[in-house]
Amino acid sequence: MANDSTSLPFTTLGIVGTGAMGRGIAQLAAQAGLDVMLFDLKEGAVQEAQTFINGLWQRSADKQRITAEQAQQYSQRLREATELAALAPCDIVVEAIVEKLEAKQGLFSDLEEIVSQQAVLATNTSSLSVTAIAAACQYPERVIGFHFFNPVPLMKIVEVIPGLRTASDVTQRVNALGDAMGHFTAQTTDTPGFLVNHAGRAFGTEALKILGERVTEAATIDRIMVDQGGFRMGPFTLLDLTGLDVSHAVMESIYHQYYEEARFRPSPLTRQRLSAGLLGRKTGEGFYRYVEGQQQMSDEPAIASISPCPVWISQDAPDHAAALRELVEAAGWPLETATQPTEKALCLLTPLGEDATSCALRQGLDAKQCVAIDMLAGLEKRRSLMTTPLTDTNFAQAAASLLSHDGTPVSTLQDSNGFVLQRIIACIVNVGADIAQQGVAAPATIDRAVELGLGYPFGPLRMGDHYGPARIMTILTNLLDATGDPRYRPSPWLRRRAALQMSLTKA
Repeated sequence: MANDSTSLPFTTLGIVGTGAMGRGIAQLAAQAGLDVMLFDLKEGAVQEAQTFINGLWQRSADKQRITAEQAQQYSQRLREATELAALAPCDIVVEAIVEKLEAKQGLFSDLEEIVSQQAVLATNTSSLSVTAIAAACQYPERVIGFHFFNPVPLMKIVEVIPGLRTASDVTQRVNALGDAMGHFTAQTTDTPGFLVNHAGRAFGTEALKILGERVTEAATIDRIMVDQGGFRMGPFTLLDLTGLDVSHAVMESIYHQYYEEARFRPSPLTRQRLSAGLLGRKTGEGFYRYVEGQQQMSDEPAIASISPCPVWISQDAPDHAAALRELVEAAGWPLETATQPTEKALCLLTPLGEDATSCALRQGLDAKQCVAIDMLAGLEKRRSLMTTPLTDTNFAQAAASLLSHDGTPVSTLQDSNGFVLQRIIACIVNVGADIAQQGVAAPATIDRAVELGLGYPFGPLRMGDHYGPARIMTILTNLLDATGDPRYRPSPWLRRRAALQMSLTKA
């Protein structure tokens, strides 16, 4: 952590607004070696912030993460500005006030009369246009976005967002400041949602669409995305944690800012639940109920053990067929190897972006015998199957019994194009690819920012490479053909690289 102020691009940083975001920024700035001046209109707010931050440093010293001398040194760098005019010595001021355009414009207009013409004015806005904020200023070239995530010290990423008129040297200096504060600095263009919030659109919205189609329940979607997808939490657990009062507003804001772009279309489910006050953890009930803060998730239904029957495996995808053949042989079930199954055989299909019904009919199979298996992520941690509307109950039960023979959990879905995992993964990759296509940020920046800001197992472009760009293209194309919904149209970035067998991370 930098402490040598001579190496910093700024020496004195002012903060307006000492709530959670302002406090976090102040803590990092002081630790990096800057003098920090705190201002807040609310009486006593600055003192509360100083007490809070000093308490953090004292606890770190008690745990020997920093020395007592460091804690004292950091504390001495925090100073109160008793009025806005006291911020005059600052060479950068960061605002962390209410998320309203007029308020931020008014503050920056006032600050222009106080600080030097060379001082930088940075906004911590998460959703407003930096260009629009700067438009009210005499010197828009010195206005820039400097967007941290809560909790600031733990979320090791900051977005640097130049407006259309921001000077290049201002961008360079603020990038250097983000680095000095110990965060990954993601430079992005001034677009709705910037980078991280933009990239996060598909995870929740596609999960909500799946839920709205009654493919399965919220808990099953969450289990699939955690076990098969490798995410830290499922989309509905995340929505409950964030709160629908926050999440739905962001969904609607980005959707409308992109002039009703179908990829970002919100769900009526969240609007309805918001109206009902089912916000999530903060209200004790959302997609789940919470008792003393603990999520109440129902147990998975037990799977009955069924006597083995003959199994026939589609050869649509030879690598997937080989993996299923190993599973059948390990379970000790009889395997049919003819080109067509007998009427007694359970038929296992491996579609990509296709529903079980279409996959069965395309191969001339009897839908009553068919069960589809999602092979996108393999068969290790969870197995997802879906039936056609005609699948015989005995065959559905046999498939669940077979797939759970070794204790691996199994999720059974209603027929759907793309299961759960395929749909959500493909949409995440596609949104990430379009962010790259728009030049919002460099490919490596997109991936690292999403990994840090959203906690995904891979950034969206690396995720596409992990599963295979051609497979992602197949999923999206089949979804688009089946539904006609433009939300599934593949990004040119994805389409071209899949056709050329290129990595999605290559510019």
